Amino acid sequence: MNTSASTEKTLSRYKRPPVQLVENRVCFAGPHAELSIYDTYEQAQKVSLKADTLLYCGMVTGAKVMHTQAHDNIPFLPHESFILAPKEEVFIDFPEAEHHAPTTCLTIAISKERVEQICDRMNDIMVDSLPTHAPIDPNQHLHTLHTQGTQQVIDRLTSDFIRNDPDRDLLVDFGVSELVTRILRHHGRDALLRFSHNTPDANGLTCVIQWIENHLSQPLDIHQLAKTACMSRSRFYQSFKRQLGCTPVEYQHQRRMEKAYQRLKAKCSVTEVSYELGYLSLSHFSRRFHQHFGMSPRQVAQRTLSTQ
Repeated sequence: MNTSASTEKTLSRYKRPPVQLVENRVCFAGPHAELSIYDTYEQAQKVSLKADTLLYCGMVTGAKVMHTQAHDNIPFLPHESFILAPKEEVFIDFPEAEHHAPTTCLTIAISKERVEQICDRMNDIMVDSLPTHAPIDPNQHLHTLHTQGTQQVIDRLTSDFIRNDPDRDLLVDFGVSELVTRILRHHGRDALLRFSHNTPDANGLTCVIQWIENHLSQPLDIHQLAKTACMSRSRFYQSFKRQLGCTPVEYQHQRRMEKAYQRLKAKCSVTEVSYELGYLSLSHFSRRFHQHFGMSPRQVAQRTLSTQ
């Protein structure tokens, strides 16, 4: 099972004899946020989890099955993010928990005020690209396999919460801000991608996004993309990076990786997915996938089969 070795090592130093066997909780308070570590030592079903604030959930070891109002039987595994909106309730099964191998996860509850502050700034940045200029709504459910970048933020933030450092509160606040920014960016991109799919001719940027989405296997011609967007090359680069937070080439790579993960979850072979997305070398595809997610394509394929 792929886990974050850094987070697991940090948490192991603070293990105590459990007070209870299901969702044994240890908390660390910080500015605008609270970190909770949950260890479960025996199998259990339909355990409730709910918070008054936005709740980020991340698996460390083991596996859970989540049940929300909208979706049932959602496997939740290490290297995945699960976001609960304020006051949203989820019920959790622990199919693998054992006393000698507990299921461990962490949650970060983030205050409404802090989320709104960051959301306002993100909306100012992305307003021109958002569908019908509708602002990002941070209070949405999200379940996704996160990138190495997000995993590094979680590792660092967990360490900052726990350690006794004179700059602890400042570092925690920085980490929380980055984590919320990544969550909001994900929401904004999802909304923009849906809008681009439904209304590809709305503006130059939506035309480009839809072209990239429809041609993930093809190399990008930046001159042609700028022409499609009806912009100069320099203005196109600036506009694209401002609205999506990355260059067109980086965006295509991210979308390729997301599509690859979806296809692997659909039981497609690693070789099939590699060539479908334009990688001429299977080793190159596997290396890029591992760099992005911190696990190999074959690990995702094997994990998918084990949760069927």
